[in-house]
Amino acid sequence: MREEDRPRNRLINNGAASLSNHELLSIIIRSGSVQENAISLAQRIFSTYDLLQLSAINIKQLTAITGIKESKAAQIAACFELARRLENFTRDSKIKINSPEDVYRRLYPGMRESKKETFVELCLDTKNQIIRENTVSIGSLNANIVHPREVFRCALIESAAHIIVAHNHPSGDPTPSREDIEITKKLIETGKIMGIDVLDHVIIGDGRHFSMKEAGHI
Repeated sequence: MREEDRPRNRLINNGAASLSNHELLSIIIRSGSVQENAISLAQRIFSTYDLLQLSAINIKQLTAITGIKESKAAQIAACFELARRLENFTRDSKIKINSPEDVYRRLYPGMRESKKETFVELCLDTKNQIIRENTVSIGSLNANIVHPREVFRCALIESAAHIIVAHNHPSGDPTPSREDIEITKKLIETGKIMGIDVLDHVIIGDGRHFSMKEAGHI
């Protein structure tokens, strides 16, 4: 390959946007093997995984790809983790939640690739600024796993004025189940007793979300 046609040089001269996905990946993995160069290796990876699938697989799955050792797997995983963190990056010391969309934008990058339901709470101060984000449970969502005492324990420790709870639906459909609505009502009742308002329960789907508050359940 001519020097000027190599992905790294094209990135330097024309910008990263001028490269295809497999060309960008070839720069990350840097080198191939005697059998194939980095570009061919990257093309082969994308023939098996699309971009979203590649971002979700772990080190063990990456190293199962012929030509990818632990060092290359770590480089790939690190790039995708930086991308996820960028989606939530802010220069503000405290992030304020003004709407269900704010909750969705904060949590979706981390939940998008999860194959299990993850229940999260955001502890807020009197100005609806996030004091702490806490993962309450990972697994099937039911009353045995998501118990009010586990939710409000963190809120009490942080002296939160309000909380917002959220969980994902791995199916991609954020429509609430009967259990989702029941748990929401139970948390609201507990919050009233403890003096901590449950402002919303947001269900995260694939590219969309559902707000219990907007739907009138809160």
